[in-house]
Amino acid sequence: MALPKTEQLGAALIKHGYLTQAKLTEALSEQKRTGRMLGRVLIENNFITEEQMARVVGEQSGLPFVDLRRFEVNPDVVRVLNEMQARRFKALVLEDRGDSYLVGFSDPSNLRAQDELAALIRRPIDAAVITNEQFTKTADRIYRKTDQLEETANEAKLELERESGVIDLNQLQFSIDNVDAPVVKFLQTVFEEAVQMRASDIHIEPEEGRLCVRFRIDGQLHEQVQTDLRIAPALLVRLKLMASLDIAEKRLPQDGGISIRVSSQRIDVRLSTIPTLYGEAAVMRLLLQSQGLRTLDASGMPPAVQEKLLKMAHRPHGIVLVTGPTGSGKTTTLYGVLQQLNQRNVKILTVEDPVEYRISGINQVQVNDKIQLTFARMLRSFLRQDPDILLVGEVRDSETAEIAARAAMTGHLVLSTLHTNDAASTPGRLLDMGIPGFLIASTLLGVMSQRLLRVICKDCAQANPPTPEETAWLKEYYRGDLSRVTLRKGLGCARCNHTGYLGRTGVFEVLEMTDSLATIIHRGDPIAFEEAARRELSGTSLEQQALALVVAGETTIHEAMSVVSRAASR
Repeated sequence: MALPKTEQLGAALIKHGYLTQAKLTEALSEQKRTGRMLGRVLIENNFITEEQMARVVGEQSGLPFVDLRRFEVNPDVVRVLNEMQARRFKALVLEDRGDSYLVGFSDPSNLRAQDELAALIRRPIDAAVITNEQFTKTADRIYRKTDQLEETANEAKLELERESGVIDLNQLQFSIDNVDAPVVKFLQTVFEEAVQMRASDIHIEPEEGRLCVRFRIDGQLHEQVQTDLRIAPALLVRLKLMASLDIAEKRLPQDGGISIRVSSQRIDVRLSTIPTLYGEAAVMRLLLQSQGLRTLDASGMPPAVQEKLLKMAHRPHGIVLVTGPTGSGKTTTLYGVLQQLNQRNVKILTVEDPVEYRISGINQVQVNDKIQLTFARMLRSFLRQDPDILLVGEVRDSETAEIAARAAMTGHLVLSTLHTNDAASTPGRLLDMGIPGFLIASTLLGVMSQRLLRVICKDCAQANPPTPEETAWLKEYYRGDLSRVTLRKGLGCARCNHTGYLGRTGVFEVLEMTDSLATIIHRGDPIAFEEAARRELSGTSLEQQALALVVAGETTIHEAMSVVSRAASR
């Protein structure tokens, strides 16, 4: 007598070593209690993975399992079904076999869906099993809005041609909510595509005879679309209206903010415009509020580095600086520190440009140069607010630096950022800004320098021998046996958009001010300080941290060499 389907599934999972009898018994009990499908109970309780379930279901159904992470999906073949059809059937057309199609189903037990789909595409289908997670990710990627960018850009161009190039600014102002307007549709599509591709910035750049839209993804720029330059003025006008900027001013840079909602996600957009030779260019920084604040753990910061940083940040007074180039995650690190310090018995004030995330329990102020609300002016006012901790978004000038140092001398903890190459060179930069050596020595608690490195895509990672230049870099910094190190790189696949990288992680170095270092900087000798600081950082420098990620197979030598600037310049 054949076992019921539920028991057959459980027995098969146990047979393959995916599940224990105890876990199956627990899941069957929950299934009877809740009435949910056994497979869903097993997956939601993390007893098995979706892939394990799909493999066993495929084996029981006599269907092959297709791992979409390693299957070269052809977008043109997938689009045999439109997005609505694909999501309705939870199916993707994977291969055109001439007289039939290979179709992956996340629910192969739905035979009716298979029949309907075969009738719809008018060809026999060869069914295969795919996981629901991989179906969703692949569908999101294939049916993203890249093609629609071209289409809406062309619509906007035709609209302007019908208007003979005349833009009625008053009408534009009143029609900003008209979703049928081609330029608005183009903007909506740009934002949707940017969110879909995990972009941090959108660049809208007028060039000779064309308008170029590029996205920054994992720190790298990728061109998305080129269109007619004539849509640029209308595009910039709409963006300025949304950000409450002066639409008549085209000769000067402007900055503003927009809050939008894309696919149920709230996004804060920081807009910056500048005049260029061919018209105004715009850059939009995207901040997804749904992601919330990142913790220090989520940034990739090792526990030992966290311990040093938080030890300095828990001191009652002094200055802690986080340094690195633009886009290296300095503000994210400071927010992570604030989360650790934010208590009801502690008064924290921040002055930022702009305020990127709202933090409950902290008083945050945004710089506004138009009304002379500068970092220096706010710092002076802050000292009359009885604060315990001050966060200054950036030390931009000598006035801000001196006020911050004076605040630290009078019993306040000051957190801030500075643009320097590494931790060792930071006190020298403060000397250049006119801060006396004795003031630096008596107030600076320590400096963290950081960078963001792209992480190798796990789905297409493979061994990769180093080039002669990379071998030389390894020999300079790696003290172990190179023959035991297997270097990797991403070959490029559908999941990582054929870049070989997916996501980023941080590398950090922390320089704590010791008595000997304080004595050197007190004398005002930046060269001697750097030499002593590098000896202090030996084994824990940015280069060493980046190298550790290379050896662990997390990133490539090329990425480590290109991002850690001091090593790349040697």
